[in-house]
Amino acid sequence: MSTQNAALVTEGLTLDVQDGTTTRRILSNVSFTVDGGEVVGITGPSGSGKSTLLAVVGCLQEPTSGRAVLNTAQGSIDLAAARGAQAARIRRDSLGIVFQQPNLLPALTAEEQLLMMRHLGKLFRGNKSEDKRRARELLEAVGLGDKARAKTGELSGGQQARVNLARAFMNNPELLLVDEPTAALDTKAATEVTALIKSLAHDRSIPALYVSHDQDQLQSLDRTMTIVDGATIVDGATT
Repeated sequence: MSTQNAALVTEGLTLDVQDGTTTRRILSNVSFTVDGGEVVGITGPSGSGKSTLLAVVGCLQEPTSGRAVLNTAQGSIDLAAARGAQAARIRRDSLGIVFQQPNLLPALTAEEQLLMMRHLGKLFRGNKSEDKRRARELLEAVGLGDKARAKTGELSGGQQARVNLARAFMNNPELLLVDEPTAALDTKAATEVTALIKSLAHDRSIPALYVSHDQDQLQSLDRTMTIVDGATIVDGATT
């Protein structure tokens, strides 16, 4: 795939970590592109570097070498070079990150979970009515319009996963990073959450990386990449 018009481009991403007196290579010369609106699955054996790759692209871990660039309408963001406060701003303002565990505050309502994200992001201007409108719009989009005022501690696992996904979109991210979002869900809930991820990414034309071991969910994505042999990526279309 050409890198010229891709929304996300990685080139030669490499990560070495020190293990006692030994240097261990976790990511080795990883290069790929993702178009806007494309949801790409990442799979591979446990310990192969899948979540580490998300951490590097998500400005949570510094690579030893290589590039990761997010191209947006406002310009290019060098994800691999970001450090400290700059990395934190990128995560807050430009990335939507969905972890396996929702990490929701059980005493807050679904709507309040989203509003809290809005207050942390670049778009917060104190317009409470606009913030609430957006939170309700996203909850409607994930099928929880009638649960806006329900405390998340009272929601099912599948419903909490939906709140987690809606929260990731609250600050209009330019890139979605999803790590094992369906691991704790039954097949029906997992399929619904995956369909929502695809729909939200496609509708908003943002690139998404989706790490999973679930082959049923991976087969429904636009494309899959497998990490093997020291985190080398093998690219292939789903069937």
